[in-house]
Order: sequence, then C-alpha cells, then structure tokens
Amino acid sequence: MSQAGARTRTTGQQEPGRPKHEELVPSRYAVRIGDIEVLIISDGVLPLPTAMLGHNVGTADRAAWLGDMFLPMDAFDWALNVVLVRSGGQTILIDAGLGLDPDLNLPRAGQLIRRLEAAGIDLAAVTDVVLTHLHMDHIGGLLIDGVKDRLRPDLRIHVAAAEAKFWEAPDFSHVSMPPGFPDALRATAKRFLSEYGNYLRLFDEQSEVAPGVVAQRTGGHTPGHSVVRLASGGDRLTFAGDAIFAVGFEHPDWYNGFEHYPEEAARVRLDLLRELAATGEQLVATHLPFPSVGRVAVDGEVFRWVPVFWDY
Repeated sequence: MSQAGARTRTTGQQEPGRPKHEELVPSRYAVRIGDIEVLIISDGVLPLPTAMLGHNVGTADRAAWLGDMFLPMDAFDWALNVVLVRSGGQTILIDAGLGLDPDLNLPRAGQLIRRLEAAGIDLAAVTDVVLTHLHMDHIGGLLIDGVKDRLRPDLRIHVAAAEAKFWEAPDFSHVSMPPGFPDALRATAKRFLSEYGNYLRLFDEQSEVAPGVVAQRTGGHTPGHSVVRLASGGDRLTFAGDAIFAVGFEHPDWYNGFEHYPEEAARVRLDLLRELAATGEQLVATHLPFPSVGRVAVDGEVFRWVPVFWDY
C-alpha cells in the first residue's frame, strides 16, 4: 500500500449509530498555566501542497523530511489551532480560525464557532480577541454571518499597528502560495478591517491584554505578526501563531509559502526556538498537530519538538 494510502484520515464524520453531536476525535484540550485557564480548540485542518513547507529548498529535501515523518509527498493536512484564555475575569480568544470561504474549497476547516458552542463558550462572554496577524485562517471566524451580532459591543480586538498598516497595501512579492490565496487573503483582511475597525486596540511592540497575558510583535511572517505570552505562578506558555511550523524545528531556515518576508521570518523562528529551548516553557502554535502543546529541545545544531503527554 502506498504511504498516502496507508494514512488514516479523521474527517469528523460520525460512525453509524453514534449520536450526531459526538465527534470521532477530540477537538479541544485544556491546560492550566498557574492561575490562567487555557483551552486549545481545533478549527479543523487545511490540506495544502507540501511545496509550501520550504520553497527555498529542492524537492528531494522536502521529500526526505516528509518520508521521515510518514507523510504524503503531494499534500498533507495542516492543523488549525485557536486558543481561549481566561485570566483576571477576562475571556480572551487568540485568533479566530478560517471561517467560511467556499471559493477555496476548504470544508474541513472553519469549525471554531460550533466547537466553542460545544465547549459551552458563549460568544458574548468573550471580552477580548488577540490576533496574531490578519491572514484569513486567523480572522475568518469573526466574519461568519451572525457572529458579530453575538459578540459584545465593547469587545476589544488587539492587533499590532504594523499589521493593520500592512494590509492597506499588502506585499505578496515574496510568498509562494497556491492560486487564489493572495486574492482571498487581501479580500478577507480588507473586509475584516472595515467591519471591525472600531473594535481595534492597536499596539506597537507589546500589550498586556490581561493579567499574565501579553501580546508581543515579532514581525517576519507579516510585519505585525505577534506571539502571545502567558505567565502565572512560575508557569509559562507561548502561543507562537505562524512563527513556527512542523518542519521548522529541524529546518528553521526553510521558507514557508505564506511568509511575506521569509528571511526575517526565519530569523524570528530561530530566535524563538532558541528562547523556548532555554526556558523549557510550553509551546502552542497554529499549525502544529492538535493540540500542539509541547516543548522545544536542542538537537545538535537544530531543534526537536517534544509533545506533552496528554493529561486525561
């Protein structure tokens, strides 16, 4: 059997005889960082061409990594993780998933809103949203019909000022995306800024959103790309957004196809990996396999991702 054929695909469809509300695989995972409650929620998966893992390296190099990881050679599923945080009486959503874009044929993503409901999270309870950047798979959930009406009128949406500025005239000259994505990204960011401009709380380099919850601009992936640092009671966790991808531990110098400034993104990634390896703190990232909670270890001149053992 071929490598791709041997893989088991989890589609979220129900087995015969199971209740319709029950999913075959879990879609949320809870972590506590001191006094801060953290819930990682899967928005689904994005099937994307493997060439996007590193468009500055040869096909053979990508194929070698994919083979070592028992992944197919043509396309594989990128996880799409969102985080909900409770701290100091605030409920903070970090990123908002893909939403719905039928033109791109990504039906297995865009699950966030119904999964928040399944977790008993009322959208009206969300006091703050932190956006790592304005790519559509991080903001699209806020653009689903009816969602804005369910959010609080005093909702605060935190995003780096450089990010909002970038999307006034975004530069796509260094990306390597599948057809259709640049136009969709432009249109989604423009619509988001139009609909939610009055909710924005812009920051330059960093902003303390809630006790122990700090958004910090890194740049690289986009000019205003940010990570979110959680710290309480001696525990720490960093939500890295799109600064780190699955291949980035072993190959931090590979350029991801969605990076607008790939050389800077590689520098940011390397610095972040070095820091996380030194501190030993927990890491969550948008496109690491769900629930993506793990740590970074040094492995020679590169790094190794060490997923946590699930705590049942």
